[in-house]
Amino acid sequence: MPPHADHDGQATSHMMKTTKRGRPYLKDTLDLFATLIVSLNLGPHKQFFRTYPNSFTTDEAAQNLASLKFSQSNRGPDPREPTRVVTTTTTTTFSMTRDMAKAMCQHFMDARLIENASDPNSNLFKDRGVYMLTPKGLHVLERFISKNGINADNIHNVFVTQPICIKLLHLERRSADDEIIVSQSVITALFRRFAGRSPNYLPQSTGTTTDQFQRYNERSKGIQLHDTIEKPQPLLGRGQQHHKHCFHAVGALEWLCDFTSVVGREEAAEMAAQFVRFGLIHLVSDKRKNNDSAIIFTVRGSTPGGNSAVSQHGEFRCTAKAIYKITDEGRRIAHWDRLAGEEPSASSSNLIETDRSSADQPADMGDKKNGSEIKLHRRASVVQLNTQTPVDRTKESNTGRLRYILEEPAMRSLFREFLRSNFCEENLSFWLDVQDFKRKFNITSSAAAVNSSSRSNPRSTPGQVAMEKHHESLINTASVIYNTYLAPSSQCELNIDHNLRNEMTKYLEDTVSSLGGNAFQGHIEPEQAHSFNATQLQRMIQLYERIQHHVFRLMATDSVPKFIKTPKFLALRNWVEDFDPTDSEISQLSSGPSSPPGLSPHEETGGAYITISQQASEREHRKAAAAAHGSMPNSP
Repeated sequence: MPPHADHDGQATSHMMKTTKRGRPYLKDTLDLFATLIVSLNLGPHKQFFRTYPNSFTTDEAAQNLASLKFSQSNRGPDPREPTRVVTTTTTTTFSMTRDMAKAMCQHFMDARLIENASDPNSNLFKDRGVYMLTPKGLHVLERFISKNGINADNIHNVFVTQPICIKLLHLERRSADDEIIVSQSVITALFRRFAGRSPNYLPQSTGTTTDQFQRYNERSKGIQLHDTIEKPQPLLGRGQQHHKHCFHAVGALEWLCDFTSVVGREEAAEMAAQFVRFGLIHLVSDKRKNNDSAIIFTVRGSTPGGNSAVSQHGEFRCTAKAIYKITDEGRRIAHWDRLAGEEPSASSSNLIETDRSSADQPADMGDKKNGSEIKLHRRASVVQLNTQTPVDRTKESNTGRLRYILEEPAMRSLFREFLRSNFCEENLSFWLDVQDFKRKFNITSSAAAVNSSSRSNPRSTPGQVAMEKHHESLINTASVIYNTYLAPSSQCELNIDHNLRNEMTKYLEDTVSSLGGNAFQGHIEPEQAHSFNATQLQRMIQLYERIQHHVFRLMATDSVPKFIKTPKFLALRNWVEDFDPTDSEISQLSSGPSSPPGLSPHEETGGAYITISQQASEREHRKAAAAAHGSMPNSP
């Protein structure tokens, strides 16, 4: 699968890097997947007398992957003349045979980015299949589109009609071999996400519902659990045993693939084996027959010594009959007991009272006696602070509070409602529109399959066509922002400093007069904006940015102090934390030293971080707000 990169006419070619397992590196896999999806025309496809929307076929994927071109243009100041803007375009072409394309799509399936539309439980990419994007695939696609400035109107419908993974946990990898960097802090972060805020028993009503969004959101809260009763075995001297917090081994693998950056069941099984090694889960039963095959993954590592629950090796059985349970040590690490206000059971065989500090140690796991104890107490105190409410964490300033509000999609949506009720929604709208304008100005990308017509007309490349359309879009955006928020008597006119407004108006008067045509009359006309070049657009961005800073300060000092006292803010804050209470802890746990004993200080250290889908988060907030409104018929 050799990608060919063309940097403004200078072409290079290289093979895609693969791991010892034979799969491409994760970043390349995600980028190629998103590039393919953007290039496809997702639509209805029929199979087995049923039509599947927003889907694609094996032939369509293989045809586009045979020669897929991705163009990216970046704008920046000219090194020789900083006042000018230059555009650098890089075009990457992926070429592969049909068999290689099918193998690549199999990697997409293994990573849980796509699934068989007619048989979601199938793990094989078939020759004549119809495929759809998974919620995880949509999360990855949304990030790719936003990061690379892609116009993805052709796939807008899929984001509206299908579930999207709201929060995806990413585990950092070694650059040399793309393997997950395992440490106690990383496994703790992963397990907390896996176990969830509280035991995730499937509600009775959810089992019969046909709402795919509700079913998916129930799964996203953590591995789905059940209780298991083992029959008595008199010959072995065992009575009837009741096990709580159990789950199927195969279900654990599927969950790890769906809600984390784990690639494939094999890697998921290794992470599950680490759960076993750290004493977080324990095998309850494996009732497979003697002649049934079994895949068993074993991991090894060092132990901290003492009475720690961490073992030298862990074993995970990947069989359909295997059932595991979350141990009392796992309950403690997941903070279930703290949230429930109860202590772990004294009958546990996996948790000893003197072991309580084991999982809070830094990843060197106690090799350095005095030093690690000091780090332990300091890190524990910071984690405790990070479990406070968002407002507590940003107590030092309203600026910090506003940043949190703007970064959390659901909170931002509620803040907009608050501003609307106070007749100043235009402040937030302007700030967001300028943010989007700046991002789009700096980078634009396109993806397309190279067909015969594009080969015969090399002067009109997909990248060039996309760049021309993108420039037209930027001109239109710049005009709309001014005419909406800054023009005299405009629809959403901002209340800003008089000098800022005059500076903007003076620049537009001078620019329009230099381009000829009609004089500037307070509004940007389409024929006037049509001649703006990239340098003039950049100057408009600089002026917009100054106004943006003014509006930000205005919201922070005037609107935020009132907003955080409203009952709706307090209720939504709890809702946001319920969705995933471990975000701050994950960030903190992965920020400390994470290299196992024996590694040099120059080795890479691992970590974990969460990315949030803006579209999915805002959609869930709207549904929650609608439900709350429905339960209060007398509310306005």
